Amino acid sequence: MRRRTLLLAGSVIAATVMLALQADPLSSPAKTNNYLDLLREGDIVFQQTGGEQGRAVRLATGSPWTHVGILFKQSGKWMVYEAVGPVQFAPLAEWIERGTDDHWTAKRWKAEDRTLSADELARLKNAGTRFKGLPYDLQFIWSDERIYCSELVWKMYKEGPGIELCAPRPMREHDLGTPAVQELMRKRYGSAPPLDEPIISPGALFDCPLLSTVVAR
Repeated sequence: MRRRTLLLAGSVIAATVMLALQADPLSSPAKTNNYLDLLREGDIVFQQTGGEQGRAVRLATGSPWTHVGILFKQSGKWMVYEAVGPVQFAPLAEWIERGTDDHWTAKRWKAEDRTLSADELARLKNAGTRFKGLPYDLQFIWSDERIYCSELVWKMYKEGPGIELCAPRPMREHDLGTPAVQELMRKRYGSAPPLDEPIISPGALFDCPLLSTVVAR
């Protein structure tokens, strides 16, 4: 009787573990492939980055998300189009490795139960071509001479399919008072930061109500 009970208990534990693995698509490389299949071109991917700028962006925006790009496929492989100096494509796997603890999230524009049409996706891709090769904008100025990551994403969606993801906010409306943010601002602007400059941050895009989470890791 005791042996039968132990065998039954072991079977229950094994079944529970198997169900848990099936519920978590990130638990093994095989499941990883399944969750990558959930992605679509045009999805917006977010990650957390370190360094002086990453820390300052986190503090100024109150969001952990400090970098963002757009997913496209090239020769069957997922690539991230990003402004990182210069604007370029990066393989998704390499892009993920650059983030903190390989942590990232993919979000998708969705309105009235529909996503991007084939025509809207084509216009999104086309909108990005004029930015290719532009240098990174360390001062976060709203122009087309240099560009930063979330500005690139915002402008591509606005100029391509005509979707305004969220409204840019003046620099002064962010939390600029912490020592880390103040130090970075001194380095980049001296004594005259452009406080009225419109800014769109990765965190603002992440919180955009027009975007729905597709993958969170």
